[in-house]
Order: sequence, then C-alpha cells, then structure tokens
Amino acid sequence: MDNTALPARFVLDLPDWAPAELHRLPECLPQLEDRMAAVLRFARLNTERQTGGPFAAGVFERDSGRLVVIGVNRVVPLNCSSAHAEVMALSLAQQRLGVYDLGGPGLPAHQLVVNWSPCAMCFGAVLWSGIRSLVIAGADPAMEAITGFDEGPMPGEWRVELARRGIELIEGMMREEALADFRVFAAANPIVYNGRQG
Repeated sequence: MDNTALPARFVLDLPDWAPAELHRLPECLPQLEDRMAAVLRFARLNTERQTGGPFAAGVFERDSGRLVVIGVNRVVPLNCSSAHAEVMALSLAQQRLGVYDLGGPGLPAHQLVVNWSPCAMCFGAVLWSGIRSLVIAGADPAMEAITGFDEGPMPGEWRVELARRGIELIEGMMREEALADFRVFAAANPIVYNGRQG
C-alpha cells in the first residue's frame, strides 16, 4: 500500500457563504428569539444553497447574547457523518476561544441554540462541550416524520440528564418556523443520510 495516499488530517469547514453571513449579524443578540431566528436563517441558507442538511446551531454567551459562531450541517458535502451542525458549532467555538471546555474557569456561560433537538451523537457532544444552556425549536418526532432523518436512540431521560449536569434546557423556541423550513427541505427531494442505509 502506498502510505502517501493515507490521510493524516481532515478539515471541517463552513460553506463559502457563511463567513459573510456571520459578519452581517450583530455582535450581540440579547433576545432568545433573535438567536433562534439567526440559526433558522443559516439552516435555511444551507438548504437553499445545497451546502448540507437543513440544520444549524449557534454558540452564544448565554447572558449577554454575544455571538461566538453559527455552524451548519456539512455531512454530505464534506463526506463526514459527524459533521452535524452542533458538532460544527461547538468545535468552531472551541477553536475560536482556544479552549476545549466552553464551561471552563474564567469563561462566561455559553449557550447552544439549535433548530431542533440534538441527535444521539450530538447529545453526547453537548454534554462534553461545557455549555450551560441548550435552546431548541422542538424535540418531538415531527422533524423526523417530515424529513426522514433518523436521530438515533436518545436516552429516555435525556432532559433529566441535562439538568443533572447543570445544563438548562429551553424548548419550543420558534417550533413552527423550524418545521416550515423542514417542509421546504423535504419538498426538494434531497439526499437524506442515515446510518441505517449503510
């Protein structure tokens, strides 16, 4: 085997349109609705520009609303099944701040805002990330029924587990707007990647 062909590194990045869109946002979004609206816009743009799945996630300072970053799903274009919006946002935030723990000493409390509840993988990423607050548009089966995505075997007591670890949960933020965007995505008959297809 030719060892020069073996990958020694990989890069996960946002689509080309994302940096300019991030710069258009205010430095701070004090209202939760404004944070979710920004996340929904990124998810919508990701669908419209066909640069990944219909998901976005933003990391903010919980109390001030200062924007750290918004990430989008990049699974299909980057050939990486773990490039979910939550993983992208949390990883980019950690890189930007130069920390592996967003809840570490001397840091403000950080909040993750997502346009639906995390999948089984991203739930783990949330727990390990150090965030202190999770805001989601919804957590019921409606998104899966619309899109066909498989969110995996979430623990039955996942809300309790968040609370036990000191992570505040706010759910139902702009739920109908999120579902409307998922319907637009589904109507385009897109690629829907699920591990069960492999």
